[in-house]
Amino acid sequence: MSSRRGNWLLFISSGLALVIGFGVERIWIIGGIIGIIPAIIWVIKDLRQHTMGSDVLAVLALVGAIFTDELFAASVVAFMLASGRLLESWAEGQAERQLKALLARVPRITHRIGADGTIQETPIQDVIVGDRILVRGGEIVPTDGELLIAATLDESALTGEPLPVNREITEPIDSGVVNAGAPFEYLATNTSEQSTYAAIIRLVESAQAKNSPGIRIANRWAKRFVPIALILSGGSWLVSGDVHRAIAVLVAATPCPLILAVPIAVVSGLSRAAKHGAIIKGGAILELLGRTEVVLLDKTGTLTHGGPAVSEIQCSQGYTPEEILTLAASVDQYSTHVVAKSLVSAAQAAGHKLQAVEDVTEVAGHRIQGQCGGAVITVGQLTQERPSWMTLDLPLIVAVSKDNQLIGAIGLKDPLRPESRMLISDLKAAGVKYVALVTGDRESTAREVAQEIGIENVYSSVTAEGKLEITRGLMQTSVGSVVVVGDGINDAPALAAADVGVAMGARGASAASEAADVVIVEDSIDRLTIAIKIAKTSRNKAIQAAGVGMGLSFIAMIAGALGVMSPSQGAVTQEIIDVIAILWALTALAD
Repeated sequence: MSSRRGNWLLFISSGLALVIGFGVERIWIIGGIIGIIPAIIWVIKDLRQHTMGSDVLAVLALVGAIFTDELFAASVVAFMLASGRLLESWAEGQAERQLKALLARVPRITHRIGADGTIQETPIQDVIVGDRILVRGGEIVPTDGELLIAATLDESALTGEPLPVNREITEPIDSGVVNAGAPFEYLATNTSEQSTYAAIIRLVESAQAKNSPGIRIANRWAKRFVPIALILSGGSWLVSGDVHRAIAVLVAATPCPLILAVPIAVVSGLSRAAKHGAIIKGGAILELLGRTEVVLLDKTGTLTHGGPAVSEIQCSQGYTPEEILTLAASVDQYSTHVVAKSLVSAAQAAGHKLQAVEDVTEVAGHRIQGQCGGAVITVGQLTQERPSWMTLDLPLIVAVSKDNQLIGAIGLKDPLRPESRMLISDLKAAGVKYVALVTGDRESTAREVAQEIGIENVYSSVTAEGKLEITRGLMQTSVGSVVVVGDGINDAPALAAADVGVAMGARGASAASEAADVVIVEDSIDRLTIAIKIAKTSRNKAIQAAGVGMGLSFIAMIAGALGVMSPSQGAVTQEIIDVIAILWALTALAD
């Protein structure tokens, strides 16, 4: 039986016992027994982990109430214990990290080219060094290899470079990159188990074996409260000789504000964050997010949109930028290349009417040309000397020629998200002390983005292993939580290892979103700051609810120790205290 199903069964059965007991009093003993068995198991589990939670007080209260025939008190404690466990399991229901999307992304079948030239569908585990592999457009490269044909690759998931890269014959390629152009062949240089992609998966699995989040709020309070309750309970029994006083203290001390109010404040925070487009995978993660001190940001797809977009157009005399874009997009509408799609989208967004093109021919990843308006229009890589009118200095330039005469050039770059410009000031306002850009992209691009946004600390050309190392180093020196934000495969190990990993997951399931603790489902980085603020508020409300509840419980314990309050009266009083603490915790829902 699953833990969540068991908690539901415990909640329902203890609740029924409590209600039925008002008609048949002896039924309350069943409620007490229903609560004591799992409570003992929880205490043993805590002791094995060298911790002491609030469950020990519940066990002692239940045992004492049953043996002193305070059955109503026992049944109430059991029901409250079951209610708290149910809330806790609900709050942490999404906390399990899985590698399903990461593993699902790995190709299961490859297209191996036999000695006779036939294409065979082969399980990836059967690929050996030296096999010729065909990768079709849009497919993922299954193993590391050496190109037999020039190829255009989308390497952003591994390197952070957002723009497609042209690779020539004999160049090495890594598994996990995407074919962004025409089909190509390569020679496998290792097996799938030894590939770059498999190594990153192993890094993620290793990083996810990190220790559980630090001591939870409820456990931290319980660690201080339990010894006080035990001393007061034992002292009242020793001084008065009345065991009922000791039981009354334990019943009043049963930390229902911790069991109920703290999870409610946390669950309220999870709900608010989800409304604002940030899915936080569990209460422990929310508590850690509320202690954020360091934020490490990826560039591509996090601070930027993650794909090429038209930035600037230059043209020779006699032409306008609008004409250049229209001609280029008219030809490029016949191509599946990622850059071609960007040009077509830009032209359509600007309201340009695309023209019909005939006799289209394409050399994938290099150029495409066709007859348009009585002239041959060629769109592709710049292969000739730059004319004086062309001053573009961008990472990707598309040349546009008419009858072999260069008439225009279109510069593309990975644009910043508009909200990224306010991110640093918003993070500082939220109490974050250290922000750094950590990217696999080249230093010049990283510095340009960092300067535009206002980030002082920059790590460029960083591999997946490097991001993991930087993250672990900062975790050792930071008092608060270290938060890593990213969206690529190369971010996944650092996301899994960080105190809190945040994935930009709006574009679908990915390695990053599976390895992360928080997923931003709306394509906007400002949701990060909102999530941090909500987490801080919810954590504060949880601490306040715990403080109010435990303070009132302490007064009730004193009353029980002095004989002013019986165990049953203590149980009822504890319910009133619970209501006060819960109402305070629910204020975490307020926007």
